Amino acid sequence: MLKFVFWALLALNALLLAYGQGYLGKFDDGEREPQRLKNQLASERMVMLSALEARAAAETAAAPETPEAPPAEPVPAAAPQVETVACTQVGAFAAADARRFETRIARLDLGARAARTGVPFQEITSHLVYLPPNGGKEGAERRVAELKEKGVQNFFVMQGDSPLRWAVSLGVFKTESAAQGLVAALGKQGVRGVRVLPRGPQGTRAAWQFRDLTPDERARVADIADDFAGVQLRPCR
Repeated sequence: MLKFVFWALLALNALLLAYGQGYLGKFDDGEREPQRLKNQLASERMVMLSALEARAAAETAAAPETPEAPPAEPVPAAAPQVETVACTQVGAFAAADARRFETRIARLDLGARAARTGVPFQEITSHLVYLPPNGGKEGAERRVAELKEKGVQNFFVMQGDSPLRWAVSLGVFKTESAAQGLVAALGKQGVRGVRVLPRGPQGTRAAWQFRDLTPDERARVADIADDFAGVQLRPCR
């Protein structure tokens, strides 16, 4: 019996010691969950989460961070397009003029964009003033009678196997200006429908074709071509 009392007192003393040291909490303060929340630091910032919100927060925290995409490289601005002329032809040149033109064009350094070619060319040696065929032989005879009535004596009915068969020739001149002078004089006499036909041997002369020239390059080519008499600058055919 004494042993039981001894051990009971010893246990009670141990219990009181533990309570005094705070190992068993403070029951006299009625400490519960709301009270413990009030004792926390910055308790006004704490929020009670529902089960669904707590699960979503946990999943967000566990998700791996997505690496930031590298900044997009700037897109270089497109170079402005320069308008070009598709094809320009210059010619035709006599042999001596072709050599001089070729030398001057080489200084522009156009490379493959400049190409020499040959074009049909008629070397004009005379100018025919005439009335074109109209109604065959009978038509030519009627015109001859009309010319005589108007006082025109210098004429000739053309024959042979040519497109000018039964045309009426009124004169042949070396220069175009002289031929046009006769046309004007015949007009004063009442003769209508008179034409001028340049004549001479057909041949080939040199010409140049220039492709994809800028407006500035084409202007420089035109300046060079202007120094050669009778040379035309036009779009390629």
